[in-house]
Amino acid sequence: MNKYDIVIVGAGPAGMTAALYALRAGKSTLLVEGKSYGGQIVQSRMVENYPGAPEIGGFELAEQMMTQLRALSVEIKWAEITGMRSTDGGWELLTRDAVIAARAVILATGVGHRTLGVPGEERLIGRGVSFCATCDGMFFRGREVAVVGGGNTAVQDALVLAETSPKVYLIHRREGFRAEKYLLDKLEGNEKIEIITETVVDEIKGENSVSGVVLRNLKSGERRDLDVAGVFLAVGVLPQNAAFADVVALSEDGYILADGDCKTSARGVFAAGDCRQKRVRQLTTATSDGTVAALSACEYLDA
Repeated sequence: MNKYDIVIVGAGPAGMTAALYALRAGKSTLLVEGKSYGGQIVQSRMVENYPGAPEIGGFELAEQMMTQLRALSVEIKWAEITGMRSTDGGWELLTRDAVIAARAVILATGVGHRTLGVPGEERLIGRGVSFCATCDGMFFRGREVAVVGGGNTAVQDALVLAETSPKVYLIHRREGFRAEKYLLDKLEGNEKIEIITETVVDEIKGENSVSGVVLRNLKSGERRDLDVAGVFLAVGVLPQNAAFADVVALSEDGYILADGDCKTSARGVFAAGDCRQKRVRQLTTATSDGTVAALSACEYLDA
């Protein structure tokens, strides 16, 4: 069994940045990813706040990051890490069919989508219930859809869907939105988007595909049916750290606790990106974490 200097779990912007720095430092490096590279950023149709790239598609940016890594002959294993255990010389990471040995580990596992937990939701995921307007919006061209949420992603999704759908309902449980002002400015005056506040979705209707939602006003308690062909959920995220709960200290919300050098409570284990406890989760902070985690891991190995 080969032992790598650094194994990075997760191939989002944080993980790919960590791999870039580890490889350039001459460390034997393995990047492990269970799904696809790019993380949450691939769901952004347009990234406008990444320095040096005023307007770039999220998928295109992820492609450029991976191209840079491939030029350095990055090694990638497509597998899900199910756990890890300490050894005398470092760590062993477990997959369903293999054990991976590492002297140091960087956890960049990112976050997953939060769901509503209402009837019909789980059964209709992929059949009209979606988490990505950029990915799936074209399937609903010419049909009315709903977006649930009140942050940047929800408003961005509504704006994207309004380009191809005749009517977009933006449903939010609170009176005000958390989205940034420039997005709210774009939202204002868009005649295709109808904003429904102080309202929640109680049920997603449909047999083989979505046919509508049942809404409930939180003030009046009034319920009504809304006929839509698609429901796009943008109600937050959950850290993907369950496999490491017995290895590193986690916050009450399940985020990895790490210091300014991205060091966790476990020796030789570092955390980068959205999976760790911090106030700001942005593309730039993810890549910053990746840089810091990799340099900290290299310093740990060279000590």
